[in-house]
Amino acid sequence: MDILDKIEGLEAKFHEVGLLITDPSVIADQARYVRLNRDYRELEKVLQSAARYKQAVLSLEEAKQLLYSEQDPELREMAKMEIDELEPKIPALEEEIKLMLLPQDKEDGKNVVMEIRGGTGGDEAALFAGDLFRMYTKYFEIKGWKYSISSFTEGSAGGFKEIIFNVTGENVYATLKYESGVHRVQRVPATETQGRIHTSAATVAVLPEADEFEVQINEGEIKWDTFRSGGAGGQNVNKVESGVRLRYNWKNPITGEVQEILIECTETRDQPKNKERALSRLRTQIYDKEHQKYIDDIAARRKTMVSTGDRSAKIRTYNYPQGRITDHRIGFTIYNLSGFMDGDIQAVIDALQVAENTERLKEAEL
Repeated sequence: MDILDKIEGLEAKFHEVGLLITDPSVIADQARYVRLNRDYRELEKVLQSAARYKQAVLSLEEAKQLLYSEQDPELREMAKMEIDELEPKIPALEEEIKLMLLPQDKEDGKNVVMEIRGGTGGDEAALFAGDLFRMYTKYFEIKGWKYSISSFTEGSAGGFKEIIFNVTGENVYATLKYESGVHRVQRVPATETQGRIHTSAATVAVLPEADEFEVQINEGEIKWDTFRSGGAGGQNVNKVESGVRLRYNWKNPITGEVQEILIECTETRDQPKNKERALSRLRTQIYDKEHQKYIDDIAARRKTMVSTGDRSAKIRTYNYPQGRITDHRIGFTIYNLSGFMDGDIQAVIDALQVAENTERLKEAEL
């Protein structure tokens, strides 16, 4: 099917959505209004690319016509130069539109909650969890994203047994969703006197942040506790019960099983703000549990593990003696460990995105 046939009808839909987002009854329905706004922005991007594609195709036809019909050598040379410039551009524009026409993951534009936990390996696993946290924060700086820590438990020798933090920016989930899974490290720990290489692991979970209207919570059923925050911050932190802890019984809508969710937040010295952030994390956790069926459906259809969201899967190995990072999902290896741990992780994310897009294009037969 011609790419222009695929685009046909999108303009009418774009104008229809444009009218809907100005309708007061739609604006009053926040869930629908947000969804339509997202659709409008996506359609706008597709139509902008389509306009560039159409113009390039038209200009190429005109240049070829000029080359065949014109006798003036100078004009013929100009037409030939334009053909040489446009011919390689058109397939790239076509590929761009094909990717845009694929069904988009509705979570891609969302901010995220990330959780890093030390796994097997004791103190060394906690140290590695700390190294991963530093790696990601360096990457956020490069991307211009913001992050804030919700809670953490330090390891006895440094690093973190667990650290939970929010990341905000543009298309954060679209980029970071590939990081969910088990990250394995092979290196000589600082405490190892014999110089033996140890293998440790840390798990990373990337959860799309839920909007308020996406999750139903009965706030009357939340049990709240307060406690004194530990750590730096002077006497105020130790005297004022600013830390909050919530307990909530969530019922699985499919199995009917009831599960207690426990969340602590010590992010600020302001108890109401900590309550607000704990509620936000509760919404995200429940949304993630309910959203897992959608992720499982994708995993069942896909042959690869690029973004199945399987958090028990070993996705990457960091080999310090050889300075090597290997992503096992796509067999991608680079020898730039020091740069990678300083936040230079984009090459791997790009390779994962290309692998997933190739797979999705095959599925869509575009």
